[in-house]
Amino acid sequence: MKERESIIQLWFDMWLQKKDLGIQKIFADNAVYIESWGPEYHGLSKIKRWFDEWNHRGAVLQWDIKQFIHADKQTVVEWYFRNSMNDGTVEAFDGVTLTRWNNEGKIIFLQEFGCNENRYDPYQDGLEPHFKGEKAMWF
Repeated sequence: MKERESIIQLWFDMWLQKKDLGIQKIFADNAVYIESWGPEYHGLSKIKRWFDEWNHRGAVLQWDIKQFIHADKQTVVEWYFRNSMNDGTVEAFDGVTLTRWNNEGKIIFLQEFGCNENRYDPYQDGLEPHFKGEKAMWF
C-alpha cells in the first residue's frame, strides 16, 4: 500500500513542480484517465501530452492528500486542489480519485470526482430550501 501511495504522491508532486518526474513509471501504456469535468485521455502518450500542454496554460498551486483508502487493486484518494490559469482564473475544490492498478503496479485507470468547496445548508432558515444564485461549477 505504501508503494501505491508513493506513486500517487509522485503524480501530485509532478503537477506542483510542473515537471515530468516519470509519468511512464506511474501509468500503464494503455491507461485511461478521466477528469472530473469530462475530458478522457486514453494511453500513456495522451496523458503525457495533456500534462505537458496543461502546464503551459496554468499552474497547480496546491494539491493536498487528505487520506488513502485501499481495497484489492484499487486506491481511493481524498484531496484538496487549487490551481491558477494564465487567464487569471483560479479554481479550488475538494475531490476524490478512484485508481485501479495493473499487475505491474502501474495505474491502468484513474477517474477524478470534484466537489464545490463553498458548501451550505439550504434549509438553514426553515423548511423551504434557499439555494445560492450562483452558477453551478463544472463538475
